[in-house]
Amino acid sequence: MKEIEIVAVGGYEEIGRNMTAIRVGQDIVIMDMGLRLDRVQIHEDTDVEKLHYSELISRGAIPDDSIMKDVNGRVRAIACTHGHLDHIGALSKLAHKYKAPILGTPFTADLIKQEMQDERVFKSKNKVISMNAGESYEVTPDIVLEFVRVQHSIVDSVFIAMHTPYGVIVYANDFKIDRSPTLGQPPDFTRLRELEKEGVLLLITETTNAGISGKTPSEQIAKDLVWDALIGTEETRSGVLVTTFSSHIARIKAIIEASKEMGRIPVLLGRSMDKYWGTAIRTGYAQRSDDLAVYGRRKSVDKFFKKMMVEGKDKYLPIMTGHQGEPGAVLGRVANNETDYKMTSGDKVIFSAGIIPQPLNVSNRYIVETKLRMRGARIYDNVHVSGHASVEDHWELLRTLNPDHVIPSHGTFESHGKYLKMAEENGYELGDTIHILRNSQKLLFS
Repeated sequence: MKEIEIVAVGGYEEIGRNMTAIRVGQDIVIMDMGLRLDRVQIHEDTDVEKLHYSELISRGAIPDDSIMKDVNGRVRAIACTHGHLDHIGALSKLAHKYKAPILGTPFTADLIKQEMQDERVFKSKNKVISMNAGESYEVTPDIVLEFVRVQHSIVDSVFIAMHTPYGVIVYANDFKIDRSPTLGQPPDFTRLRELEKEGVLLLITETTNAGISGKTPSEQIAKDLVWDALIGTEETRSGVLVTTFSSHIARIKAIIEASKEMGRIPVLLGRSMDKYWGTAIRTGYAQRSDDLAVYGRRKSVDKFFKKMMVEGKDKYLPIMTGHQGEPGAVLGRVANNETDYKMTSGDKVIFSAGIIPQPLNVSNRYIVETKLRMRGARIYDNVHVSGHASVEDHWELLRTLNPDHVIPSHGTFESHGKYLKMAEENGYELGDTIHILRNSQKLLFS
């Protein structure tokens, strides 16, 4: 039997910079290449395209892939689960080292191509291949990669099922079990049950919210929360600002629908809003509309705010970047009084996003909220549901796939420990059938 080796390159001790290498004999498949956003003070209006990968590695911002020099084999493919930067943000810096195609769903592939085009230091010649959920790609006669549909807080997310002669390896970063999504279809439970019958050797799974009890609510619940916050008030003359993840197309569409019920014109503000909405249009998840304005560049954003103050705050619903309190994002500039938008007592600021659990994000968000309150804003906090599985979702996936082995990833040791407790209740044993890895560690199956 050939060896199967799992290399935990990044994302096994923190939220972000995800990268896992899986070697079957002499053939290697890399899963994801992501950024750790807080390590470069990155936010949705900042790029790192001018930085060298060595500097980003030294900051702990992208995976330290030097360990790959000690892995005996050749990289045959790089496969990405979805388009969040903590899963694709290092491709433009590292992928050129590996003469291998990059696989992603249409939305993800479009974002990857944009990252590659924006890169200023390295020029990648990797071919980017677009695959739909449900499709497969033959890496070698012994290795086939299959995309299995799942739900997350960004469209076109998938599990990657790696078929080998010795069983299936399922790479599950990131996901939620959402049976009533507002955009796209529910997870492909039929295919997941079929994979269990074929035999799952290993499940590599995120643990971000593994310590949260219960089940993560559907995005339909988030839509109801957004509508309740926006429409459920009789005070209609005040200014209303909304901030959310630029990549969360389903959430943005819900906000746009609510704006029309309010009789306000929706406006997307910030470069990443422009970027992701344009990607959604190109891939069929959104349509162009004369009823929606999009301003990406700072000058056009400032020009809009000046127009809004002349025509009236009650005419528009700005949807902007800055939900984590990122310095320089649109909401942060509003909080710092760096735009023509004049906050007055009673203006509402709706955060349709949770805080990414990292100290810098918590600090930045607190600062922005405090500045907004000092200027008279009413804060609607956490009008949101997560895109990550809670403990009962993890239990359901584990029971559905029934893998021989499990490796927790994309989380901290604390969240891995929470997952471990749940897995032990399901009969798994630490060091025998469930394995905790640190970055740069390897696990060999033979």
